[in-house]
Amino acid sequence: MRSRLIGDKAFYKSVLTLLIPIIIQQFITSFVSLLDNVMVGSLGTEAISAASIANQVMMVFNLAIFGGLSGASIFGAQFYGKGDMDGMRHTFRYKLIFGVVCSAAAILIYRVFGESFIASFLEGDSNGGDLELTLRSGCGYLNIMLAGLPPFALVQIYAGTLRESGETRVPMVAGICAILTNLAGNWLLIFGNLGAPKLGVEGAALATVISRYLEMLIVVIYSHRHTDRYVFIAGVYRSLYVPGKLAGRISRTAAPLLLNEILWSLGMTFINRFYSIRGLNAVAALNISGTAWNLFCVIMFAMGSAVSIMVGQRLGAGRIEEARDVDRKLIFLTEVIHVIIGLGMIVASPLIPRLYNVGAEVQDLTRQMLIIAGLSLPIQSFAHVTYFTIRSGGRTVITFFFDAVYTWVVTVPLAFILTRYTDLTIVQIYACVMFIDIVKAVIGILMLRSDFWARNVVNDTEPGKA
Repeated sequence: MRSRLIGDKAFYKSVLTLLIPIIIQQFITSFVSLLDNVMVGSLGTEAISAASIANQVMMVFNLAIFGGLSGASIFGAQFYGKGDMDGMRHTFRYKLIFGVVCSAAAILIYRVFGESFIASFLEGDSNGGDLELTLRSGCGYLNIMLAGLPPFALVQIYAGTLRESGETRVPMVAGICAILTNLAGNWLLIFGNLGAPKLGVEGAALATVISRYLEMLIVVIYSHRHTDRYVFIAGVYRSLYVPGKLAGRISRTAAPLLLNEILWSLGMTFINRFYSIRGLNAVAALNISGTAWNLFCVIMFAMGSAVSIMVGQRLGAGRIEEARDVDRKLIFLTEVIHVIIGLGMIVASPLIPRLYNVGAEVQDLTRQMLIIAGLSLPIQSFAHVTYFTIRSGGRTVITFFFDAVYTWVVTVPLAFILTRYTDLTIVQIYACVMFIDIVKAVIGILMLRSDFWARNVVNDTEPGKA
């Protein structure tokens, strides 16, 4: 049993080599996001609620990009494991076309309907907050953030493809540079330091956009200057040709993932909208606890990437039994780590709310939500790596049912009923919504035991020449 769950030194060395750059980047991203939140939060409850709502609306685009590119990434990782650089090149082009189309559509939709989207979150009790100010601030923030959609998509395309080839250092360096730029930009533009304009919430959005363009330039320029190392980049813009058979297979694989991410993000948006019925204090507390959650979950997110890359490469090379063994050990490692991290989150729960310039009620709500989040973290982490396990073998229809369908059949109705038709407090509702994922975890255990997910999806794919 021990050998089935615990790897040798070589295994953990390979895991750490892959994980450390991803963890460093995501930790710095989440930590700076926390500082960003603190800076915006110093402007008051309306400001932090405005940014929170706008980001919630934007999450649909972010996860649509993630979902659409994830399907192609399954092929990218397996093509790399197979040693097929033409296949990787065609997969990259597919990602590029998708990213451009998705970004253009999102900009149009948010320009036309953005104000209505934000206003839909402001229908409940204000709890003394200024709803009109929150709406104006949220719209201003959203409109500036639209300029950052194209570079965000390009970064995901380039960085994701580099990671599929095992290169995690370059995306990490680019991400750190962008994060530090964002932090400095926030300090300058939110508060008007060193003679910069004092833009408040809109300054935070502008700093984010600037940092995204910097990150894009670093990743793109570095990739094209090192085509000897990243062979698939050479000649990638010679045309936008993608073989029809490959494009069809990627699309069939990606469609459930794209639909999954859109529906899942819409589900989370609706859940947060239901929470907002309980007032701006609930919105602010959820935003603060959510930002802290992202900080404590950096290893969980990184483990998802590790499963995609390490398991996907072995599946692509035809080493199916080895892929199963690696996946089992990665999942066990994930659970051990997140029991410890969950306890750390609980210990830190009284301290984090004190960083914000918000009222006593918001601080108390945040503290209670962080305790609940810490207790549920092992459950959430197991569901997360299960999702990536099933996805690594191209079983994207199953992941769609496991993630999006579960959200809309179980989680969204639960949140709707509890917020609309009960007298439960927002904290009690939050606990019910978080712990309902115990059911999802049990479903995940049953699926993993069947080993149906472990398959090669590229052996019968002949992409042709670039």
